[in-house]
Amino acid sequence: METFFKIFAIVFTLLFGYAIVVQFNDPDALKWILIYLAAAVASVLFLLKKLKSSIYFALTVFFLILFVVYWPETYEGVQLDHGMKTVNIEEGRESLGSLIAAVVMLVYALRTRFLNKSKG
Repeated sequence: METFFKIFAIVFTLLFGYAIVVQFNDPDALKWILIYLAAAVASVLFLLKKLKSSIYFALTVFFLILFVVYWPETYEGVQLDHGMKTVNIEEGRESLGSLIAAVVMLVYALRTRFLNKSKG
């Protein structure tokens, strides 16, 4: 089971890294680069077992707040084929990216808490 979580964290480190790269043409690139950088760093720290579950729970809440804040007024999908056609599509992408990060942080939080309880 430990191997699964290592692979999971490596995959999401790479995916969050990719999300950072594709932000460079975004109007609010710096903000989203920093947001995805936080998720990528948290993934690396999960691999290194350097953070407490409470930090991952706090990150889960942070990303859930972003999910709610950036949910578009009208959901139009995420259309990846022709770039951003509307603000709703951009906000949909940002919102769903935040939800993915929240779920990943929750997995890290629960796994870290489970491991700490089984040790003590």
